Amino acid sequence: MSRFAPRPTRFALIADDFALSPGVSRAILALLAADRLSGAGAMTNRPIWRERAGDFASFAGKADLGLHLNLTAGEPLGPMARLAPGGTLPTAQTLLQKGLDRQASAEIEAEIIRQIEAFATHAGQLPDFIDGHQHVHVLPGVRRALFAALERFWPKGGPGPRPWLRDPADTPGRILARGVAAQKALTVSALALGFRQLAHRHGFATNHGFAGFSAFDPARDYGADFSTYLAAPGDAHCVMCHPGFVDDELRAVDTVLVTRPIEHEFLLSSRFIDLCAEARMEMVRLGTLV
Repeated sequence: MSRFAPRPTRFALIADDFALSPGVSRAILALLAADRLSGAGAMTNRPIWRERAGDFASFAGKADLGLHLNLTAGEPLGPMARLAPGGTLPTAQTLLQKGLDRQASAEIEAEIIRQIEAFATHAGQLPDFIDGHQHVHVLPGVRRALFAALERFWPKGGPGPRPWLRDPADTPGRILARGVAAQKALTVSALALGFRQLAHRHGFATNHGFAGFSAFDPARDYGADFSTYLAAPGDAHCVMCHPGFVDDELRAVDTVLVTRPIEHEFLLSSRFIDLCAEARMEMVRLGTLV
C-alpha cells in the first residue's frame, strides 16, 4: 500500500526566514517568482526588511505573505529590558527555560505588536498568516502574549479577514510514518499542545497537518526527505522549508547554512515537480484550505 494519499490532495509550502539575510531573501523571491512556493514568512525586525519589503509585497494575492515572528535572532524593534537587556534577543533555549513573568510577557506582547506594525507599514497590508521563528509563538508563555497582541489588530467578532496561524504540531502516527527528524517534530508537537484549540477559540484558523522538520544535514538527500513531508497529509497540510544563499549576515545570526542552497536548488528542480506528482499532491495557498 502506498504511503501517499490515494487521491490528489492539496498542501501548502511555506518558506521561513525572509529578511533574515540578503541571500535568504533573494532565494525566496526567486522561488516565489517561479511559483515554487505557496507563501513565505518575513522577519520584520531584521535590517534588510525595509529594503526588500516592496519586493516581498509584490507577490500579494499570488502567495500567502506572512509574519515570521522573531524573538530569538538579532535585535528587537524596541526595548526589552527583561528579555534583551543588552539589545540582543535571547536564544530559543533561553526563552523556553526563562520564567516569563508579567514584565517579560508585556515585553513580548509589545514586540509582537511592533513586528506586525512593521509588516503593515512596509508591505502595505497586514500579514496573511503568522508563525514563529523556531516555533516560539506556540510556547505557553509566548502564546498568551501573542493572542493579546492579535486582539489589537483583529478583535474578536471584528470585520475583515483574519490571518491563519501556523500550528507546528502533528499526530505521533504521522510524524513517525515520515521518519525524518522525528524526535524534533515530536518535541515541538509537545510544546504546541493546545495551541490549535486556543487559536480556534480566539477565532483564528490553523493548518491541520505539519511537516518539514529537517536534520539540516548536507549529506542527506533533501529530495528524499521532502517526499516524506508529503506522506500522511492532514486536511490542511503545511510544509515548511528553509531555502537560501549563504552570506556573512546569515553566518552572524544563524547556524543553518550549508543546507539552505540545497533546498533552494531542489525546489527549483524538475525533481520537486515529479515528486509532487508521484505523491498526487497539489501545491496551493494554505489560505484556500482553511
